[in-house]
Amino acid sequence: MLDLKITETPFNVAAYCRVSTDKEDQKNSLSNQRQFFTEYISKNPKWNLVDVYFDEGITGTSTNKRKGFHRMITDAREGKIGLILTKETSRFARNTVDTLEFTRELRGYGVGVLFLNDNIYTLDSDGETRLTLMAMIAQEESRKTSDRVKWGQRRQMEKGVVFGTKNSMYGYTVQDGKLSINEDEAEIVRLIFNKYVNEGKGTYIIAKELNKAKIKPKRAKAWSEVIILRILRNEKHCGDLIQRKEYTPDYLNQGKRLNSKPEDMICIRDHHEPIIERNLWERAQEEIKKRSPSQETKSKYSNRYWCSGKLICGKCGKKYVIKTYPTKKGGPQHAWRCHGAAEHGAKKVNAFGEEVGCNSSSINEKVLTTCVEYVLSNVFINKDEILNELTGEINKVVSNSEFIDTSKMVLKMEEICNKKKKAIDLCVQGIIQKPDLVMMNKAYDDEIEDIQQQIVHASEKNAILKSQVNIINDYINEVRNIIEFKQKSEKVLEGFLEKAIIHDDNCLDVYLNKFPFAFRLKHSTTGRGNTFNTVITDISILSGSK
Repeated sequence: MLDLKITETPFNVAAYCRVSTDKEDQKNSLSNQRQFFTEYISKNPKWNLVDVYFDEGITGTSTNKRKGFHRMITDAREGKIGLILTKETSRFARNTVDTLEFTRELRGYGVGVLFLNDNIYTLDSDGETRLTLMAMIAQEESRKTSDRVKWGQRRQMEKGVVFGTKNSMYGYTVQDGKLSINEDEAEIVRLIFNKYVNEGKGTYIIAKELNKAKIKPKRAKAWSEVIILRILRNEKHCGDLIQRKEYTPDYLNQGKRLNSKPEDMICIRDHHEPIIERNLWERAQEEIKKRSPSQETKSKYSNRYWCSGKLICGKCGKKYVIKTYPTKKGGPQHAWRCHGAAEHGAKKVNAFGEEVGCNSSSINEKVLTTCVEYVLSNVFINKDEILNELTGEINKVVSNSEFIDTSKMVLKMEEICNKKKKAIDLCVQGIIQKPDLVMMNKAYDDEIEDIQQQIVHASEKNAILKSQVNIINDYINEVRNIIEFKQKSEKVLEGFLEKAIIHDDNCLDVYLNKFPFAFRLKHSTTGRGNTFNTVITDISILSGSK
C-alpha cells in the first residue's frame, strides 16, 4: 500500500472495478474484485468504505454507458468521496482522453485516484505524467485487440460462421455459429411472403392482421410495416448469408454504421437451409421495388404545391409535408406538418430503442401564404433605395481594385525583342563577341520572362474583377425582378421562396431566392374557416443568415 498522508485522518474511500463481458468466468472475476476492495479498504482503520462501484459487460474504450462509473463520479462531485481505488488504468478506462478528463475533474474536487497495480496516485506531482503513459499503453492495447478480433471474425465469417445472438432473427436460431430453422416462426415468415406476393397485401395490412391474430414478433411489442419489410428483404430466408452489413469505424466509441461498400461484405450463396424458395424471394424483391415510389413520382408530388420541399422543421430539421382536412362546408383545408410528427406523432422512443417523432407545431397554408406575401410586399417598399445601394457596390469594387492596363507591358516586351535583334546584328558584324551576345541575350530573356509573368498576373486579376462586376450586375437584375413583381400568385411565391424554417410560438424564418437576408416573422391568427385571419405582429432581419 502507498504511504499516503490521507491515511492519517478518517477518509471516505471508494473503489471501482469493471469486466468487459458478462460471461460466467468474468462474473466470478468481478465478484472477486469487489470482495478484494471491500476487504482492502476495511483493513485500514482510517478509511470509511463508501461503496465499491462496478460495471458488468461494458467495454472500457468509452465511459458513455458505464452507469456505475458515472454514479461514482456524481458522488465525488457531491463530496461523498475523498479517494478512489482501482486495480489498473485499463479497468478505469482504455481511452486516454477519458482517463485524463475524469482524473483531472476529480483532482479539482480534491479527489485522488489510486491505481494499485500501476503504483500511480493522481495527486502526486508526477501522477498525471505516469498516468498518461499507462493510459496510452492501455488504449493502444485496446486498438490491437480490436484489430485482432476483427481479423479473426472476418476469417470465421469467410468460413460461413454466423455471428449474432440466438434470438436476433425471426425464423432462425443462431447456435454455435450455425443457423437452424425455428419452425413456429418459419410458418409466419412463409405466411408474410404469401400475403405480400401472392395475395398482394401491403406491409401495413399484413402487420395489422398479425397483430389482430395476436402473433408476437421478436424484440417488439407489436408488428409494424418496418418489421414486415425487414423480413421480406432478409436474404437469409432464401438460404443466402450476407455479413458485415454494419461495421465499427472507431474502436473507441464502438458506434456502428451501415456498410455502403458491397466489396467489404461477406456473401455466401446457398449457405443454409432456406425457409422461402428463391423464386418467391426474388418475386418479393421485385414487388418491393414496384411498390416503392419512383423518383419521377416523388418529383411529381413534391412539386405539386408552391412550397413543397421548402418548409423545414426548426426542431428536428425534417421537411414539412402537406395534410388536407375537410371543412364544415365540405371544402379542403391545407396545413403543413413536420414529416417526423406526421409519421410517428409526438417525440418518443419506439420498440427498437430508436428516437422517433417530433413535438413541432403545424402551420396552416393560409398563414404561410400571408407571411411570405407580407415579406414580398413590405420589404421592398423603398425599391429605388435598394437598387441604388446595390449599384453602389459595383463602384466600390471598381474603385478599390482598378483594371490593369497591359498594353504598356506588351510595348516594353517588344522593345526588348528589338534589342535582341540588334545585338545579333552587332555580333554578325563583328562589333561584339559571341560570349557577350550570349550574356546579353540571357539578360534580355530574363526581362521578357519577368514581363510575361506580370502580364499573366494582370490578366488573371482583371478576369477576377470582371467576374465580380458581372456577378453584381446579375444580382441586381435578379433583385430588380423580385421587387418589381406586379401580382401575387402561387407561381410568384414559388419563384421567390427559397425555404422557410418553421418554429414554435407562431414564428418562422423566410429565405428568398437571390436575396442576401432572411426574415423572421411572428404572427397571430384569429377565426376559423372563411373567417380565418392572420396578423403579422413582428418582422426582423436575421443577421448573417446567408
